[in-house]
Amino acid sequence: MTQKGVRRVFGGRVLDGLRTLREDLWTVRADPLPPSTRLRRLPHTVLCVAAFGITLGGTAQLTDNGSQGLGSGFLTALAQGGAVVVALRRPIPAWWLSTGATLVSALMIHARLGVPPGSEVTWPWTTAGILAQLLVLLLLALRVRTRVAAEALGLTVLVTYFLESVWGGDVARPTGVLALALFTVVVVLGTALRGRREARVELGRQTTLTAEERARRTLLEERSRIARELHDVVAHHMSVISIQAQVAPHLVADPPPELRENLEGIRQNALEALTELRRVLGVLRSEGPGADAPDDAGADPHSPQPDLERLGALVENTRAAGLRVTLRTVGARRSLPSGVQLSAYRIVQEALSNALRHAPGASARVDVEYVPYGLRVRIVNSRPQRAAPASPGAGHGLLGMRERVAMLGGDLRTGPEPDGGYQVSAFIPVAALAEGSEDGPDDVLPFPDPQKDDSA
Repeated sequence: MTQKGVRRVFGGRVLDGLRTLREDLWTVRADPLPPSTRLRRLPHTVLCVAAFGITLGGTAQLTDNGSQGLGSGFLTALAQGGAVVVALRRPIPAWWLSTGATLVSALMIHARLGVPPGSEVTWPWTTAGILAQLLVLLLLALRVRTRVAAEALGLTVLVTYFLESVWGGDVARPTGVLALALFTVVVVLGTALRGRREARVELGRQTTLTAEERARRTLLEERSRIARELHDVVAHHMSVISIQAQVAPHLVADPPPELRENLEGIRQNALEALTELRRVLGVLRSEGPGADAPDDAGADPHSPQPDLERLGALVENTRAAGLRVTLRTVGARRSLPSGVQLSAYRIVQEALSNALRHAPGASARVDVEYVPYGLRVRIVNSRPQRAAPASPGAGHGLLGMRERVAMLGGDLRTGPEPDGGYQVSAFIPVAALAEGSEDGPDDVLPFPDPQKDDSA
């Protein structure tokens, strides 16, 4: 590359650097200092008090030692103290104000260095100017990018070098080296604190995303488990349909060909649906069927799904695990859909498991009520007698209950009792089986009056 080309490249990079510097530092963009989590507005108050002290101290130093008039000294000190207040909201304009006030102060002091008592003043940075610039650079480094903070520090170094080394000459008390050392320390400190704050914010964001993803995954796993169980119920009904379609022609003497053809079609469709259900069920079970119940531990994954007839065995197993349980059935028992029975069983199972884990020493009561238009299940445990140990579970049992009840169009209510216990109440709607029932839809409420229920 020729010398002309080198100069062109170098000039282009210089122009790019100056353009970047202008974009970073020639702005009045607001960037308010946020309140502290623990200290609230205390840092803002401390900085305002410091700004007031800088104004008073700077005025005294400039008028007494700098041989300045009261008016010019006060305005210069006010600009330095005001820069600290401005930095609370607009750090970059505050840096310009502080640096400019110091430059003006240095020019006025330099002109009076030979006038007593000018030999006692510090130059080019007065004590008040150093304090103001320290606070401004710290507030700037806390809220802008590292590159911008480095640029502000670099320009401060250039201004100080020009004043003290190039133009200053012999002065009584030079402060350039000390000031630059302090400025570098606060910029590094502010940059480190800003990086730490950003890391904490990012960690909090990642923690929130992780919690949301965990909750979403738990919901999907719970729905997969419910679907896995209901596939067994659907497969059973499809098998019954296939068998009935096969047997039906033999129950009628000389069935017409059309009937045989329709029943054969029903049977074939049922068999095909059953085959597809078994494939899907195999995929779901390959993910690892779990048994989270006291009586299902170690159960065969292909065993029939439990129903309300097995509530007695569930209660006995729970008693053996150490929880005092009473079971009460209200109303005439009747045949209910398999999905309803399975969901009711799982709700009782999960509620008793929660009582075992979270209410040591408590007792529980299970009420199963058959009503004309649904099934009501209520599980109440008393107040625990001792503190519960840490549970290794995921703590999403209530989520599974709500999913089951919502799937069947029912309602679920959970919450603490006045005596310190806990209750789980579920209502699952079921169509009435008896046409002549004296109870109508208006006579059945999803949840009874608590006082009436307790007095029963």
